[in-house]
Amino acid sequence: MSVYVGNLSYEVTKEDLQQVFCEYGTVSRVSLPMDRETGRPRGFAFVDMSAEDEETAVIEALDGAEWMGREMKVNKAKPRENSGGSGRSGNGGGGNYRRNTNW
Repeated sequence: MSVYVGNLSYEVTKEDLQQVFCEYGTVSRVSLPMDRETGRPRGFAFVDMSAEDEETAVIEALDGAEWMGREMKVNKAKPRENSGGSGRSGNGGGGNYRRNTNW
């Protein structure tokens, strides 16, 4: 059960999130993505709760709550979409290759 937490302060730590979310159940993991260039948090996190009822409770309690000077956005995390990551359009091929369709 993963929860998305958005609009976080750039000062937040994993420990801060663990402390707040454990009030609503068992936190099994906290993921706080960091910006590669600045080294600071990117302003969002994912928190894994151990049960669905805990996930529901934390969403109801914390979505829209003000914390560290910001209004948190808390909702059920959506599965990650596989974008391919190659930066290609998916047409295949490369170079100057052209498929001859008049055979």
